[in-house]
Amino acid sequence: MKRSKGQRVGTRSVLRRRRKERSRTYISRVMHNYDEGDRVAIVLDGGQQMGMPHRRFNGRTGFITRRQGVAWIVAVKDGNMQKTVIARPEHLRPLE
Repeated sequence: MKRSKGQRVGTRSVLRRRRKERSRTYISRVMHNYDEGDRVAIVLDGGQQMGMPHRRFNGRTGFITRRQGVAWIVAVKDGNMQKTVIARPEHLRPLE
């Protein structure tokens, strides 16, 4: 049998929601309006699959660059490289 190599392979523990957070969607997190240059943390929400960035960016912090539709473009430093991550607001949390 051929091994799966999808984007979400090996994410059973990463995307699992804690017992108290199951079936909860925080409307304040979804409706939060960011400005350009705001600092955000990327925290993946396993209950929402749309607009989820790659799991390698889980726990990273970055800066809001601009808005793209309902999603936000976040500039994240990955090692020495600057990368752009497109994520919906369910997977972002404001810092400061």
